[in-house]
Amino acid sequence: MDYATILQILDSTVRLGTPLLLACLAGLFSERAGIFDIGLEGKMLMAGFAAAAIAAVSGSVWIGVAAGLCASLALALLHGLASITFRGNQLISGVAINFLASGLTVLIGQKWFALGGRTPSLEGAARFAPIELPFAEVLLPVPVAGPLYRELISGHSVLVYVAFAAVPAAWWVLYRSRFGLRLRAVGENPAAVDTAGISVVRMRYAAVAICGLLCGLAGAYLATGLSAGFVKEMTAGRGYIALAALIFAKWRPWYALGATMLFGLLEAIANRYQNIDLGAVVLPVQFMQALPYILTVVILAGFVGRAIPPRAGGEPYVKER
Repeated sequence: MDYATILQILDSTVRLGTPLLLACLAGLFSERAGIFDIGLEGKMLMAGFAAAAIAAVSGSVWIGVAAGLCASLALALLHGLASITFRGNQLISGVAINFLASGLTVLIGQKWFALGGRTPSLEGAARFAPIELPFAEVLLPVPVAGPLYRELISGHSVLVYVAFAAVPAAWWVLYRSRFGLRLRAVGENPAAVDTAGISVVRMRYAAVAICGLLCGLAGAYLATGLSAGFVKEMTAGRGYIALAALIFAKWRPWYALGATMLFGLLEAIANRYQNIDLGAVVLPVQFMQALPYILTVVILAGFVGRAIPPRAGGEPYVKER
């Protein structure tokens, strides 16, 4: 495998890992506050549809992204209403959101565009174009570093850079800000936070809203950056993979970056190498395509017992009187 091929695989890794990273950070904020969110998949799906549909109609990708954020935020607040205000089962609420998004996107898509649940293909200003960073062409002749900068670091859409910038931002918010300290405390011991005069409900709603916005960015990137439009069930289980990556990362932002890029790498390899000949055994294309999902099962089986979630996670808080 030559250097150019390695760079191409890594470039695909970054592109494919970006929606997973955004969704993983979304789940990180929600679960750190004690709200388990199985509905990442549904929020990404609804955001992807809203972003692609509005971008196709308006001709502006930014209007589409705003629509995707609003759609995802609406589902996030619905999850918050069910699990925080009405103290319902958080897992059931998340699963219901996934089913709701799966059905609504196809139903509305067929009603609006009559394309079997798809949106029209996005072109021009209706989708994100790659951004060429300064000096990318000038540095290209430089051995090793030049192609690395030109092919891997430069040439991505703006949401890719936003996703990577969100990792240190999430770390700073969670571990260096007063808001992050309170949010983590709500996920560990909400009664103590309430005793200190801090609203547990308000903090949990804030975490759910952040989760919705990040899922909105993930879905919008899928439909307007990674692809050129929305297709039925285009998230393809990425929300569940993001949850597995979150467990693998032990609910920490920097570990989340590594875990999601690992999943992206497996998907990039599966897309590039349809069949791998190991001599005595030939790995078929179906096995290669299933690699990310196999890793999800392995991680859930091997790390669920070792990774310790926030102590108050999944438990509705009832204020003592």
